[in-house]
Amino acid sequence: MSVNGAPVGLLQDFQALGDKKNGHIGVVLVHGFTGSPAAMRPWAEFLNARGYSVRVPLLPGHGTKPADLNQVEWPEWPAKVRAEITELKKTCSQIFVTGLSMGGGTTLNVAADLGDELSGIILVNPMIHVRGVSPALAFGISRIVKFGKSVGNDIKRSGVTEYSYDKLPYRGIYQLLTMLKLTRAALPSVKVPMQLFHSVDDHTLPVSNTEIIMREVGSSSKSRIELLNSFHVATLDHDSELIFTNSVTFIESLSK
Repeated sequence: MSVNGAPVGLLQDFQALGDKKNGHIGVVLVHGFTGSPAAMRPWAEFLNARGYSVRVPLLPGHGTKPADLNQVEWPEWPAKVRAEITELKKTCSQIFVTGLSMGGGTTLNVAADLGDELSGIILVNPMIHVRGVSPALAFGISRIVKFGKSVGNDIKRSGVTEYSYDKLPYRGIYQLLTMLKLTRAALPSVKVPMQLFHSVDDHTLPVSNTEIIMREVGSSSKSRIELLNSFHVATLDHDSELIFTNSVTFIESLSK
């Protein structure tokens, strides 16, 4: 499990314009911590095949080597997503953002900031906290230990990889938890419609993450769909088609 051996271009930014019918609707798809665009690419291609304009960013510090994730400041992640939204706005009148794991937390951060500039958000096993680990504790650990055991590639389907890092960068964890703490405080400000997918058998994040988000997000329109045959990286797992088809239904219901 590492970024080694990834097909050419899979660990880079990806974008594709849509068709005349749905091309005015843009979707940004955001991968998780230590992961890569590989986790979101099949979803993006599914949406693009149905005419939507899509962009899959490589978040700063990812897709290269674990040490690079120890050099990133957390504002770089939502800034990258906002930059993708700005690009889509050049050709799109409606924007949706989807996020997996930390990508879900980053999506919520952006949604709290942009308000009704977004038409909706779609989250898959989103991350909003690590129980019992504060940013201060993570900072202290990161001064002593640079790397821990990887938590990536939690996929039930055999022979599939998200091309994630094989180490967990602790300074990056401190930045992540700092972002999530601020994002959680801003959850009541998230008012856009939200669709959330949760794997009942997730080995990476406890269900408390989903429960907090469903309870504290300020949107009056929010739904939760349980995934019964996938682990954490559900976008590459057995329930991926369920995610993809339901996301299209969600987008269509909010399209103008």
